[in-house]
Amino acid sequence: MARQIRFNAFDMNCVAHQSSGMWRHPDDQSWRYKDLKYWTELAKLLERGTFDGIFIADVLGTYDVYGGSNEAAIRHGAQVPVNDPVLLISAMAAATENLGFGVTAGTAYEHPYPFARRMSTLDHLTNGRVGWNVVTGYLPSAARNMGHEDQLEHDDRYDVADEYLEVLYKLWEGSWEDDAVVRDRESGVFTDPSKVHEIGHKGKNFTVPGIHLSEPSTQRTPVIYQAGASSRGIAFAAGNAEAIFVAAPTKEVLKSTVKRIRDAIEAAGRDRYSAKIYTLLTIITDETPEKAKAKHEDFLRYASDEGALVFMSGWMGIDLSQYDLDEPVGNVKSNAIQSVIANFQESADNGQEFTVRDIGRHGAIGGLGPYIVGSGEEIADYLQEWVADTDVDGFNLAYAITPGTFEDVVKYVIPVLRERGVYPKEYVEGSLRNKLHGRGDRLPTEHKGASYRVGGSASTSPR
Repeated sequence: MARQIRFNAFDMNCVAHQSSGMWRHPDDQSWRYKDLKYWTELAKLLERGTFDGIFIADVLGTYDVYGGSNEAAIRHGAQVPVNDPVLLISAMAAATENLGFGVTAGTAYEHPYPFARRMSTLDHLTNGRVGWNVVTGYLPSAARNMGHEDQLEHDDRYDVADEYLEVLYKLWEGSWEDDAVVRDRESGVFTDPSKVHEIGHKGKNFTVPGIHLSEPSTQRTPVIYQAGASSRGIAFAAGNAEAIFVAAPTKEVLKSTVKRIRDAIEAAGRDRYSAKIYTLLTIITDETPEKAKAKHEDFLRYASDEGALVFMSGWMGIDLSQYDLDEPVGNVKSNAIQSVIANFQESADNGQEFTVRDIGRHGAIGGLGPYIVGSGEEIADYLQEWVADTDVDGFNLAYAITPGTFEDVVKYVIPVLRERGVYPKEYVEGSLRNKLHGRGDRLPTEHKGASYRVGGSASTSPR
């Protein structure tokens, strides 16, 4: 049987998410991000396309590396203004039956105790269709506005995240027994207190002595998503992640990244395929190659090179405004930028050295990920080739315009993939976890979070 290709939609509760300047396009509706109907209509569209889910990114801060201020980010709408992603989920869940929801929230600026309740609430309201994208934060502006001079060092942020997850696993898995809620009308007992346990956590960063405030939800622990390809990020994902998002400009880079991740998962004592890996991609398509190319040319008229440089400066941690646009990137002195630029150069058709201007042009559509242009058949060929050659599970699809890019994928690409037998025609029953992995609603026993269940090896003894 041919390997199935999986799609996830990548969006954000803002105007300019990955493709800067495209909000100016007459067919783009990202300006409707404040309209709940936009989100429910999008959710219905994605469910018609049997997408695994919609992954909603988030930042708590502004991109202020470029030019040393957030002025350019504000001017271009580069992920600002931005609204809370969590509040969208209930409405989209009510409008759908199967679509999953991955919500981004950081471990740096909210205590795990209230966050645990928020995610349990969403898991109840979605009937087990919610996942959490664990981020440790990367914008210095977020740290400053939360009362800190700067973020913790990269690896230190993951150390905090490790303990954050430990607290959450104890709350979600180890506080309430499955049969704690009895709803016994005759005795007047709603919950049996002997089956609800304090977690007694006291660590370096967090002290949480009490019980979880929510009764067990469908999944208990939401599906754990993670995005990050650093050594420390991969180590974190190996122990926790059930779905992983990566960005790679070429097949060679992606193949290497996927192998490193799967090897790390296996080294952590899990099956190497126990996490689905999605790579960032933007698809520009139409019914013929000529129409797709014309659509791409039309998009380029609206793309903002400076807006892309705002993003790239924030992602790489270096102010690209200090360089001339025609400056060769080899003259940009930054360890953070070198690996990214090396990838960009590897994907260049002409083999010439990238300039700062090229960085902006390359990233104006699709951000750090590649974009492809073609008919539905051509796109399907590309996707099948990448899955076969890289061992990736699927694609995290960003948009050039919304919802138009997603509408085009559903109209032109998915029917071809289905005809070839490599894309699902219907959803698997059950929770998001079961739809992704087919092993039930709860964490599998080999996942580290499962060890915190009541009676598990890492759980706090009931008291």
